[in-house]
Amino acid sequence: MSETALPPQTEIVTPRLRLRRLRPADAGLIALYSSNERLARMTAVIPSPYPPGLAETFVERTLAPRAATDITWAMDSGDDDENGLIGLISLKSHVGGEVEVGYWVAAAFWGTGYAGEALAGVVDWARANGLGALPAVVFQDNAASVRVVTRAGFLYEGETEVHSLARGAMVPSFRYRLVLA
Repeated sequence: MSETALPPQTEIVTPRLRLRRLRPADAGLIALYSSNERLARMTAVIPSPYPPGLAETFVERTLAPRAATDITWAMDSGDDDENGLIGLISLKSHVGGEVEVGYWVAAAFWGTGYAGEALAGVVDWARANGLGALPAVVFQDNAASVRVVTRAGFLYEGETEVHSLARGAMVPSFRYRLVLA
């Protein structure tokens, strides 16, 4: 089986956020936030230390024309084109048709409800665009992220392990799923 093609990315507006396409100017804040070891350790994909140039490469890759098998939105708390980026949220297709949601919020904004608000916006977008379900995987020691997904209605499915670049190890994790149909 191949990866699922996703519908075209559109901007999502929530009460406090604009979830928008990344732009080259975002690379500086992505690098700054991703350089925080506390943040990197709560993700599978952010290395620590964060290498120079990685954010620019990441942004370029998200903007390159290709089949939409993953979408990344900037969580933007600004009202205009000023850079109010505070985190990222994405949907990523996996072989077998699964479309997994993942996100991070800069440590300075932890505990503000932005992750839950962004997740609710992406869930509404996914539902409106005909996706059937969204899985999410959360490290077991990330209680805040467990609260975010369970408050959004994701149901516990079991345990797994996921490799974390920042930790350089497999990390015990929980699997969750939200049925959208």
